[in-house]
Parts: sequence; C-alpha cells; structure tokens
Amino acid sequence: MTLATLLPLMVAVPIAVGGLTMLLQRWLVVTTTLLMLTLTGGLAAAIAMVVMTADGSVHAHHLGLFEAGFAIAFAVDAFSALVMTVALFLTLVSCVFALQVGTGRDPLFAPLVLVLMGGVNGALLTADIFNMFVFIEVMLLPSYGLLVLAKRGRGTLTSVIGSRLYVTVNLFISTLFLAGVGLVYGVAGTVNLGQLAGAAQEDPLVAAAMAVVLFALMMKASVVPVHGWLARSYPSTSPAITAMFSALHTKVAIYAIYRLYAVVFEGDSRFLWIGLVLFSATMLIGVLGAVGEKRMRSILAFHMVSQIGYILLGVALFTHAGLTAGIAYLLHHMIVKSGLFLSVGAIEHTHGSDTLEDLRGRLRAEPLLAIAFAATAMSLAGLPPFSGFIAKFSLILASIEAGAIVAAVVALIVSLITLQSMLKIFNIGFAPTVAGPDPGTPAAGDDDHSRSEAPRVPRTWAIPALALAACTLGLGLGAEGLLSLAGVAADGLLDISAYVEALR
Repeated sequence: MTLATLLPLMVAVPIAVGGLTMLLQRWLVVTTTLLMLTLTGGLAAAIAMVVMTADGSVHAHHLGLFEAGFAIAFAVDAFSALVMTVALFLTLVSCVFALQVGTGRDPLFAPLVLVLMGGVNGALLTADIFNMFVFIEVMLLPSYGLLVLAKRGRGTLTSVIGSRLYVTVNLFISTLFLAGVGLVYGVAGTVNLGQLAGAAQEDPLVAAAMAVVLFALMMKASVVPVHGWLARSYPSTSPAITAMFSALHTKVAIYAIYRLYAVVFEGDSRFLWIGLVLFSATMLIGVLGAVGEKRMRSILAFHMVSQIGYILLGVALFTHAGLTAGIAYLLHHMIVKSGLFLSVGAIEHTHGSDTLEDLRGRLRAEPLLAIAFAATAMSLAGLPPFSGFIAKFSLILASIEAGAIVAAVVALIVSLITLQSMLKIFNIGFAPTVAGPDPGTPAAGDDDHSRSEAPRVPRTWAIPALALAACTLGLGLGAEGLLSLAGVAADGLLDISAYVEALR
C-alpha cells in the first residue's frame, strides 16, 4: 500500500470504527480499546506521513477512479502531516485524561470522538473546498454530541448558554462557509484546489468569493472581532472536551486559512495588511479579555484567542521566516494549550471549581500539577527553554524583517501581559499565601483525620499534563528539528507547484 492510497483510510477507518463502537457501546472495555487502538494507529500513520513528506514531496489520491477535478481529492504534504500528527497525539492524550476522570466512560464517548477525528483528518487532507466544508461538518456533528455528553445530568445555566452559543455560532459559520463555496464555484467553475491555484490573483470575482470563505474560517478560528463565542463557550464544557476542542477546531480553521491563501491567492501581498491589522488586534484584545476573568478556564480561553493572533501573524507576513515561525507556533500552541487545560481540568474535577478565589492556596500540596502548569504556562508566555520561546522569538524576528514593526511590538507587549496572567493563576493557586495556612499543614486544633480529608488530585491525573509539559520542553531544546520541519512546510506554501502538480 502506497502513502497516497492510505489517505482515504485516515478518514474512513475512524468513522467506520466509530460506527462499530456505537453498536458495541454496552461493552465499555471493548469500545475503549477500539478507540485507543484506532487513535494510536492513526498517530503511527501520521508520523509515517511526516517522515515521507519531510523532503518536500506531496502525495495525492483521487478517490473513485474519476479524473482530476471530478474525483474526491486527498493530498498530504509536510504541513498537513505535521498538524495531523499533533492533532491525533493530543486527542489520544485528552482521551486518556477523560477516561481517568470519568468523562470518557460514557458509552457515547468513543463513537463521538472517532467520528470527530475522521472529520479532522478529512479537513486536513482534502484538496477541495466543498469537501473541506463537508469534513468540517463531520467534525461539528459529534462535537455537539460531546457538548451534551459533558453536561448530561449536571448542566448549569452557564453551561447551557455556552453550549447553545457554540452550536448557534457554528451553524452560522457553516452557512456562511457553504455560501462562499457556492460563490467560488459560480465564478470559477471548480472547487478543486489544484484548478483554483492563483485564481484569486487573476480574477477579482474569485478573490471576493474566497474572501467569504476566509471570513467564515476566521470566525471559526475566533479572530477579533468575531471572537467572543469561543471565550464564552469553551469553559462551559468538561475540561477534557475543552482540551480536545482547543487542539482541533480552531486549528483546522487556521490550517485552512494558511492553505487557501497560499494556493488560491498565492500569497497576494495586496491583502496582507488586512491580516496584520486583524491578527495584531486579536493578540491584544484576547489577552486584555483575560485580565478581568476569575475562572482559570475562562482566562485560558481568552489567552487562546490571543495566541491565535500570533499563529495567524505568520500568514499575514507571508515570508519564509514568517510562515516557518507561524507553523512552529501553531504546533507549539496546540500542545501547550491542551496541557494547560488538562492541568486545570485535574484541579476542577478534584476540587469542584476552577474559580481562583475558591482555590486560593489549596493547590500547594500538588507538586506534580504545579510543575506541569508552570512549564506549560512559561511556554505560553514565551520563556526559555520551552517551545514557546523559540516560536515567539522567531515570529517577532520575522515581523521585524518584514517591516511589520507594530505587530512585533504588540507581540512583545502581549507576551508580558500573558506572563502576568499565568503568574496570577500560579501565585493564587500554587504559591504560599499570607491569607491562610498551608492546606497541607493542619492549623492549631486540627487532627490528622481532618488533614486526610482535604481533597488531593490523584497523581495519575497529572500524567497527561506532565507529558505535554515534557513535549514543550523537548521541542524547545530540539528547536532545530521543529524549525526544520516547519521550514519544509513553509516552502510548500511559498511554492505550490508540487502541490498543484500532485492534484493533476
């Protein structure tokens, strides 16, 4: 079996196994085993794709034996292979955490996650914007189910409002996306990326139609000024689902923005200033939104919006250095943000709250979580020796080289505010406080029995977050490898000839 013929299986296998687990949902051990085996097998296949595309090659497959332009086209290059590998790895880690805390033991969890992963793989591998819409819808349908699953039997008004907002906004985004696809087909006569290459530069009508598609994707990525839905809806679901969604939904939208602007617009410099303005505003407004929040996950959700601005700054620069830094930042952020959500998730499941005042000083007896949170928080803020430092430093240098000095200054200012937010969480939750005694030390008159009743996070619950903290440290120390692979992906976006040729 060649790599090209493997591509449709990355979609078909998870969805098929998802259907099987739905039929076998009464046997939790069986469905859980199938879930973990399918994700592990997909991860192994994605790693093989990274290895085989590391030379800059592109592999394509036209499903159904139809000729190019009519067949359902799949293509993989270094960019899609890297994003898919990290997405599968983080889904696997999130599922381990979900099984530990109980979310993953629901009979519907395995089938919903598998169908979700099939949609993610399809959206990353498709070379057709209509099928991109289809696969994003395949992602969304099980996501709605996971939102309901997370709150079944214990929903609050906040969670119901957040879930309703998520569904409503994404339905609107889907409608807008489909309208844009229809406009593209109406003016270009095709939705195949190989045939759309450079079309937006040649025909202003194609550019206008693709602008509708890109706007829908920016809404899904939560770019300012259409960012508020993410900050309100993501904290409303369970921590494990939040970590999973943070690694998948907005990242698929970001991937699509990179891909479509590179292929259809061929990096047209006339429109890059729009991206510089929007993405710089996203960085700044997102981080300022986090300042007034009192819940850990709400703070992290606003920082997620802010960091999306950093990632998309790479495509707004559209230089080799900018694209390389943006792709490296994308991979780094997927890992770090999931690690932070899983750290906070372990706390929330144990203490029943993620409100800072409720947790003041109560986490000082959690050294493993303290290490995991501190490492991923420092990486988010861009401190060495973690991957965040390498990605952020490279992006700022690329901005300066491209003459985007204002964006570079905004990135530096936002980094300082991000560090302040992370210190706020750590100091209130983990560091010694003057406001009260150490939760791990009994006060005068307390006995050993009362001390033993204090809730403690099970050590195994910290392992997923610790694993991701180790990943960001490893990527920071091995920055040459990260930037090398990101550079190959950037080359494929700057020179799309190999991608287009593979689709013909």
